This record gives sequence, structure tokens and C-alpha cells, in this order.
Amino acid sequence: MLPSLSEILAENQSSVAECSPAKAERQWRVSLAATEHLLLNTLASAWVDTSQGLVLAAPAPLFSQPKLTQRLQTVTFTAKPFNPLALMPFQMPDAIASVNEEIAPHESVLSLLPADPLGAEQFCLVFTDKFSLVLVLATHKNGKKTFSFSFEPEVVQQAWRSLGARVMLANPDFFARLDTLVQKYSMVAPDCGIMIQFSQLLLQELTEAEETKESLVGTGDKEDKENNPCPMPNAQCPNPDVELLQAFAHEVRTPLTTIRTMTRLLLKRRDLDASVINRLKIIDHECTEQIDRMELLFKAAELETTTSAKSPKTQLTPMSLDQVLQQSIPRWEQAAHRRSLTLNVVLPQQLPTVVSNPMILDQVLTGLIENFTRSLPAGSHIQVQVIPAGDQLKLQLSPQFGCKDSSKAAIPATPPIRKALGQLLMFQPETGTISLNIAATKHLFQAIGGKLIVRQRPHYGEVLTIFLPLEVSNKHQFGAKA
Repeated sequence: MLPSLSEILAENQSSVAECSPAKAERQWRVSLAATEHLLLNTLASAWVDTSQGLVLAAPAPLFSQPKLTQRLQTVTFTAKPFNPLALMPFQMPDAIASVNEEIAPHESVLSLLPADPLGAEQFCLVFTDKFSLVLVLATHKNGKKTFSFSFEPEVVQQAWRSLGARVMLANPDFFARLDTLVQKYSMVAPDCGIMIQFSQLLLQELTEAEETKESLVGTGDKEDKENNPCPMPNAQCPNPDVELLQAFAHEVRTPLTTIRTMTRLLLKRRDLDASVINRLKIIDHECTEQIDRMELLFKAAELETTTSAKSPKTQLTPMSLDQVLQQSIPRWEQAAHRRSLTLNVVLPQQLPTVVSNPMILDQVLTGLIENFTRSLPAGSHIQVQVIPAGDQLKLQLSPQFGCKDSSKAAIPATPPIRKALGQLLMFQPETGTISLNIAATKHLFQAIGGKLIVRQRPHYGEVLTIFLPLEVSNKHQFGAKA
């Protein structure tokens, strides 16, 4: 039987200690975060047409940052493959084999045999021009777990040979293409700079994890904790709501990512009926929408674990708001159309450069529009207006309910019914929607440099106003042209 990756690393390392599942999983998460930052730091910053690396992972894609997904080719191994027949019931089982033959290597999903010991492992193999790396989290029969990693080229090569043998048995043609990709990246030991950078990132992630843990449990001796669970005024007690939300977001996002990947692979086929293609596109859209929602929920939960004295770990950069709006407005219009609403976006002739986080801003704005549209009756109209406001940019969402009749008295708008679900979520019984509450949404905007104000106005309903800071060099210019 082919060796598992944990067995390969155990043979090449002096000792790999078994530990509690929680400790091993923490080591895995921290190392993955350090690896993600290392990739972001070492990959070419300029856009290139060719890929800059290859990632082999299990049991789901591990990196979701757009900068990485666009520059890395990814192959995912899973012991529980998605069933293509669920989307193609009219095809015979023989057609399944052809799915992997047509897929692009940068978004492939390959299945493992049920009895393969690799099915009990989470792993990540990274191949780039600067370094190669293997990380493995293994679950053993006694319930213990072990985590190990290696930058050694020989160890990474052995891990690839073990994986490659499995691919070759299942699909020789695909193995030939995949092996060619692996050989593109030289198996050389990384220089000292790479190792030092990874060590620093690892220590940084460990330190932040410890600070988060301390902020959750507080400080003080055992007696103090028994008498006063939160002895420090600025520390936060462990919050089951936050922990549950983080786990929920992760568990939902992982299978949705796999479904979306398989859907996009099926869309590459040329023998599908037009109606099937349309359904697949709907599935892709819904998966993307829910994945974005889960990422937003996870980010909100992450912010809640920081102490009040510590700034949220969010990078703010000058960004083109015009580019964000061009990508977002079509999605906003679709959200309004699905609920029989109309939406009008009023923009100035020239949009300035603002200071924020592009990815999170796009997600939080789209989430805000989605929740806004769910709170309005059919036939309503939404106006989104972007105007200057001193050294900030003002984006306002205001509703209009049907046609106005001057001969009738205006009926005050009824605010939607919202029920709190824990610390971060709210539930709308009328629509069955669960979303971030206003306080958590305001916290998200604050983390990306903005500010959200919610006002309830008679006859108009809820009006949302977002302020974003302008880049210093654009403040005077934008104010003069608007």
C-alpha cells in the first residue's frame, strides 16, 4: 500500500509527537496562515498571464485570497467526491470518468479511494520558484493527532511521488499533465531569507493566537477566575456565540467551495444542454453568494475576539472605488430584481480614490444591499447615491415605497421585524433571513476605515449612510469637481 504523507514525514524527521486534537489543529491553522502570508510576500506583485505556483491540498481548497487563487494552480484531493450525477442525471455513470479528463489543472478535484489512509489526513503541498513545502495534519486510530511540515526538497519530492502514484492509478493522462506542472518548479532548498521570513510569520501568528486566547479567558489566578470570570475590564469572556459562528461559517464555506469548483468544471464541458448550463450557472452564483456571506460572518466573528485596546488586523490601502462599484452594482441590481425591486445608482462624474480594504469593502457593501432589499416590500425603489462630504465620501441607501399620491396622507414606513440571535446575528421572521446585526456591521465598516449610520425616517423607512475616508491627494480635487 502506498505510504501516507504523515508516514513519509515521520520517516524523515527525528520525532513527530502525538498530541491532543485541539493542539495539533491549532498548529495546522497557524502554519497555514503563515504559509499564506509567505506566498503573498514572495509571489510576483505584477500581474502575469502564467501561474506562479501549484498547490495540492486536501480535503478542500485552503487559500481563498483572490491574489493567491488567481496566481496559483490548485488540485484538491477528497475522500468524499462531489457526485456529478446530481447535476447531470441524464448522463450514464461512464460519463463521470471524462469529467477529470477535461478539467483545467488550476481548479481540479480528484477523489481518493475509500480505504486510502490519506483520507484521514489534511495536507498541503506548495510548489513555487522560491520554495517548496509540505504540511500534514494526521488523525490516528487512537484519536491523537500529529502535525508536521518540511521545506526539505527530498521530503517534498517523496510526498509528491506518493500523491502522484495515486493519480497515475486513477487517471494516467491527468498524471502526465500534473507531473509536468510539478517539474516546472525546481526542488531546491529555500534560501535563508525564506526560512527566516516563515519563522517570523509563524511566531507572529502564534503570538496573535495567544493574545486572542488571553483576551477570551482574561487574566488572573485560578481563585480570581472562579470568583470573577472577567477580572479585567477590557478583556472578553469566552463567547459561545462567536465560537459557534466561526465554526458554522467554516463548515458551510468548505463544502460550498467544493460544489462551486465542481460546477465550474462541469461548465467547461461542451456537450451540455443549454438548460443544464443555465442551472449550473445559477448554482455557481448561489454558491459564490453564500461563500461571500460566510466569509463576512467569519470576519465579523474574528473582529469580536479582539480586545478593545487592540486594533483589528485589517490592511487599509488606497483603492479605486470606481472599480469596486463596477463589479458590485450588477450584483446589487440582481439582488433587487430577484425581489421585484428597482435600484438606481447615482454617481458623480469622477470617483475618487478612497482608503479601505477592497475585498472586505466589496463583501460588506454587497451584504448590506442584500439585507436592505430583504427588508422592503415588492414594488419598492432603492436609490444609492454617492456624493462628497468634506474629506470623506458619502454613500447613502434610501428606499421609496411605490408611487406617491399627493391626495392621500403619507403612511409611515413600518420597520422590518428583527430578532436578535446571540451577539452578532439577527433574524427576520418575515423572510426567514439570518444576517449580521447592525452593531456587527458597524464594527466591520469601522475595521475597514469607514463608518455606518442607520436612521429611521418617517415615510421613508430605514436610511443607511456609509462614510469612507478619501486619499489625501484626492480630497481637494474631488471636492472641486463634484
